Amino acid sequence: MKSKTFRGGIHPPYRKKRTAEASVKVATEPEIVTIPMTQHIGTPSKPLVKRKDYVYLGQKIGDSDGFVSVPAHASVSGTVVAVEPRHHPGGDDIMSVVIESDGLNQVDPSIKPYGNYQNFEPKEVISIIQDAGIVGLGGAMFPTHVKLSIPPDKKVDCIVLNGAECEPYITADHHLMMARPKRVLQGLRIAMYATGVTKGYVGVEDNKPAAIEKLREALTPEDNIEIVPLETKYPQGGEKQLINAVTGREVPSGGLPADAGVVVLNVATASQIAVTFETGMPLHSRLLTCTGDAVKEARTFEVRIGTPLQNIIDLCDGFVTEPHKIIMGGPMMGLALFGTDVPVIKGTSGILCLTEKSAFVPEPQNCIRCGKCADICPIHLQPLYISAYAQKGLWAHCEELHALDCIECGSCSYICPAKRTLVSSIRVAKREINDLRRKGKI
Repeated sequence: MKSKTFRGGIHPPYRKKRTAEASVKVATEPEIVTIPMTQHIGTPSKPLVKRKDYVYLGQKIGDSDGFVSVPAHASVSGTVVAVEPRHHPGGDDIMSVVIESDGLNQVDPSIKPYGNYQNFEPKEVISIIQDAGIVGLGGAMFPTHVKLSIPPDKKVDCIVLNGAECEPYITADHHLMMARPKRVLQGLRIAMYATGVTKGYVGVEDNKPAAIEKLREALTPEDNIEIVPLETKYPQGGEKQLINAVTGREVPSGGLPADAGVVVLNVATASQIAVTFETGMPLHSRLLTCTGDAVKEARTFEVRIGTPLQNIIDLCDGFVTEPHKIIMGGPMMGLALFGTDVPVIKGTSGILCLTEKSAFVPEPQNCIRCGKCADICPIHLQPLYISAYAQKGLWAHCEELHALDCIECGSCSYICPAKRTLVSSIRVAKREINDLRRKGKI
């Protein structure tokens, strides 16, 4: 059977072999963790603890304030040494709770397994997911309970788990599906129950045949769940592209997956839902890949949230040479960092350390009107024109060309023979359009 896919996209070198074939290691517990109150899209959490307080592993240390928000939890037991702004991977100083670990991992006494999810009402299941601080672990960090709270005017009939992991270098989800397929599927069952849907899918790129087989083996006869092989292509893991490949549906311009009758969750998010019901523990650790030609030993780790990035790099035996660029996430949509003195957050799927040679980007040249960016755009946009208008500050023209539909995957910049920074210009255009809309000027 031919693997499913979407129109457009690119085939960059994936460079996954170095970590895909190595076993997952549990990272050494850090002496100090820094838990930012902003690890999700939406309203930041508010600190619930103060300096010198003792906290337990899994204890709520930051409370959610609003619907689009989740609480923060301690990833170690120990003493709070600071509640203050600290460096964040996003580039700002964010209010954070800094904990000195006592090495005992004493679990909050209030934490107990929830047991069978069917003993709860669907709304109670969604509330448990929110209280556990669960967000999208693919990188977007959108609160999961919001996705599962389907508006009355939307008719959602299926949930799609994203196991594509189409970013080069990153293999955290691959390892998760190999090691914990039953948890992935159990999390999907819980999400299906919470939303009332009866059909589930797990989309996995066909460069992970062993993971596909593991998931299929973990299915039960009662499951109405299909494991769908997808063509290995970037950005196969984009929500809209995944929905189109798996279900054949299209999300309308300006719409959300629910407008196509679908909820999309990452496989790691589903696994954490299962862990929370099985153990009662909130989200306090995750798998991530530390790789790139600047590190000596590339590895995938299970890491406590709040661990300094430098600790993870040290566990890879440090650098071969001074890195030219360090990226949180993958090379296509990851976030370039200013240093390693920032913590692992819920959305940290990888730490990519590149040498000057591998991070080299040629100087952009004049557009040669080849049209490749339009041919491969997975949203069917015209990046060359949006970028040209953006550079002239013609934001209304950018809006007319549906700039806001851009998913910022970077495929256009990658494919451009003139090496123009197309996605950067479009990103600026989106920001300006949204600002003008808020002011009522467009």
